[in-house]
Amino acid sequence: MSQLPFTRRQALAGALALAAVLVVAGRFIAHSEARPQEAVVETVVTEAAAPVEPTEVVVHVVGAVRSPGLYLLVEGSRVADALALAGGAEGKADLAGVNLAAPLVDGTQVLVPRRGETAAAGGGASSPGTGSGSSAGPVRLSTATLAELDALPGVGPVTAQRILQYRETHGPFRTVEELDAVPGIGPARLEQLRELVVP
Repeated sequence: MSQLPFTRRQALAGALALAAVLVVAGRFIAHSEARPQEAVVETVVTEAAAPVEPTEVVVHVVGAVRSPGLYLLVEGSRVADALALAGGAEGKADLAGVNLAAPLVDGTQVLVPRRGETAAAGGGASSPGTGSGSSAGPVRLSTATLAELDALPGVGPVTAQRILQYRETHGPFRTVEELDAVPGIGPARLEQLRELVVP
């Protein structure tokens, strides 16, 4: 009977060493397979938590307010929010001529008239006694304020804001017919306004 090259004790020690190597290798493989999944989860959580920057609008608040000036607000704000930033209306303000619920549009002017006063056609704040009432002539589309446009028949505050936005985007009106391009003003409304406005 030939003698084996190693003893039974040596064989047992070798088997234990091999088992230990297999256990360590198995753990390493399992750990390396789990890492990519954890990385994907971390990436998804990071992307989902990225904040969304709110859009802002700048409006010019003038007239019977405590602190007239330019104000920066979050998109979706209302005229009432702009007045609050401007310190609120003065005691002589005529808030009946202002739609506090109207949404703000970037680059527009919010005019708060004083009682018994009409806004000047230049688009800025007017002084008592210098207003241009309806008897002074037609409304000039290229310089009219929100309050003047709102006072036109069938226009209202929302359409008045759209006219101001159109003017901000396309520049001064060249013809009265350009009103037809403003959302909310169709051919019938244009004919109604034709004698009341000028470019």
